[in-house]
Amino acid sequence: MNRFALAVSTGIARVTEAALGPYQTAMIRIGFSATWLLFLLREFPHRQEMYGPDGPWSWNLADQLISLNGAFTALMWSDGQFWFETVYVLAVLSSLLLLLGWRTRATSVLFMVGVLSLQNRSIFMGDGGDNVLHLMCIYLVFTRCGQVWSLDERRARRTREARARGEHVVDRVGPALWVVLGLVLVSAAFLDRLNGHWVVPALLWVLWLAQALWWAGGRFARSGQSRIMLDVVGNIVHNGALLVIMAEACLIYATAGWYKIQGSRWQDGTAVYYPLHLESFSPWPALADLLSANGVMVMLVTYGTVAVQVAFPFTLFNRRVKNVLLAAMITEHAVIAVVLGLPFFSLAMIAADSVFLPTSFLRRLGDWAAHARTRLGARLAGGPKEQRGPNEQRGPKGRRPSGQPGSPIDGGPGSPKPPRPADGAGDNPGGSPGDPENPGHRHVGFPA
Repeated sequence: MNRFALAVSTGIARVTEAALGPYQTAMIRIGFSATWLLFLLREFPHRQEMYGPDGPWSWNLADQLISLNGAFTALMWSDGQFWFETVYVLAVLSSLLLLLGWRTRATSVLFMVGVLSLQNRSIFMGDGGDNVLHLMCIYLVFTRCGQVWSLDERRARRTREARARGEHVVDRVGPALWVVLGLVLVSAAFLDRLNGHWVVPALLWVLWLAQALWWAGGRFARSGQSRIMLDVVGNIVHNGALLVIMAEACLIYATAGWYKIQGSRWQDGTAVYYPLHLESFSPWPALADLLSANGVMVMLVTYGTVAVQVAFPFTLFNRRVKNVLLAAMITEHAVIAVVLGLPFFSLAMIAADSVFLPTSFLRRLGDWAAHARTRLGARLAGGPKEQRGPNEQRGPKGRRPSGQPGSPIDGGPGSPKPPRPADGAGDNPGGSPGDPENPGHRHVGFPA
């Protein structure tokens, strides 16, 4: 009984003390915002046919459907061309800002509004990945997705450094952004534009008021207890949303696998052959013919796809097996993107898969990206490539041997430092189970 109570208290402490999985949520933010941004840019020349007021699925037809299902879309607030262009450009801009991690609490909401507005306007535009993006954009607003790899993280770090020097830092952009978005929300409510289903409008009001409460608690509270309480609530919401995202990804694969088992073509091992010869899904006919020429290969890929999708949810608690299946699924989606010509579906699924990537791998990935960015910046600036001390040895052609002090390979002073979390996750003194600077936390609840 004592062990059970200790385990429960440890679990509660872990869930409430920190926002878990900072690197995983950053990958989700980057993955889905990049997917939507690339899709909008690719379809920019065809935006009128897909979502415009005079497209095949006209504004009047969409209005009739939305009056029945109550879906939220800002494009139905007006049938004017200027309003459509404004919403489309704002959707592109919010995706870019979320990708960069600028004011993620606000841009994640704008990102959700952009996705819902365009997708609910024309429900027939999509390839399966739009359904995943539709769900994940809602879950994303509940997460602290700007803790690492974001402009929010850099701003929080600079704010901490300035306060450590005794400087007084005042954030004016955040309150101004809150006021502008509040005016838009109030205007939409006053003009009776939020007359569909109540869920999304209520969510927008709750998020707007919660942000005001967060700002007031940090600015006017005399003691730190109010901010600590708000931080605990934020951690619980974040961790709950992260759990929902993981469960959603598991449900997608489990249902897809079990439905495939019931199909006769999947049972006889020939299902993969047929989509390779559909004209709509054959951007590279020669490559499709090459892959489908071997009957044994087709059978192995067919059965392997079903086995991986059905087995994946049951392997989450086994680190090695989970990572192997995860690599197999990511590879499968990469092949689908190339062979079947479904890049945005594959990007959406890979972004969903990234929630299960090990933290150790993501930290190394971030270090590699930071090192590559530093070297690229040095080359573009035309400065010296490396600074060497007088006691450092040189290898062949003047290169420093691996493992020498100061080399990025050995994690010395030349290696990039992992960023600290932003959005309040670094307010906890010392290390916490979800703190990126605490290497003890390696995964979102599972061994990495």
